[in-house]
Amino acid sequence: MTRISGGYIAQRRRTKTASNFRGIRASLTRTLIQQRKRALISAHRDRDRQKINFRRLWITRINAVIRESGVSYSYCVLIHDLYKRRMLLNRKILAQIAILNKNCLYMISNEIIK
Repeated sequence: MTRISGGYIAQRRRTKTASNFRGIRASLTRTLIQQRKRALISAHRDRDRQKINFRRLWITRINAVIRESGVSYSYCVLIHDLYKRRMLLNRKILAQIAILNKNCLYMISNEIIK
């Protein structure tokens, strides 16, 4: 008696999830399930890492522009003074100001110093 490889529903289930993978990961069901779990875990982890990396980039950009101005002024002092003055500018906005219009960031830092 010949062996039946599986019914229509089982084949449809496997091909539905296998469309994103290549090679043996797309053909073996157990490997496919493991790879799919790993992909979801990696995607979740990397979304968190992306937020951390962007925040680090914004801080670096702000610090570079502040130190470029020649004033002995650093990023941590700028942020501390912003909070003391209750000027609610987040790091993303400050980094965009630092890249697009350095003079505006210099004006903000000079107002804080006074």
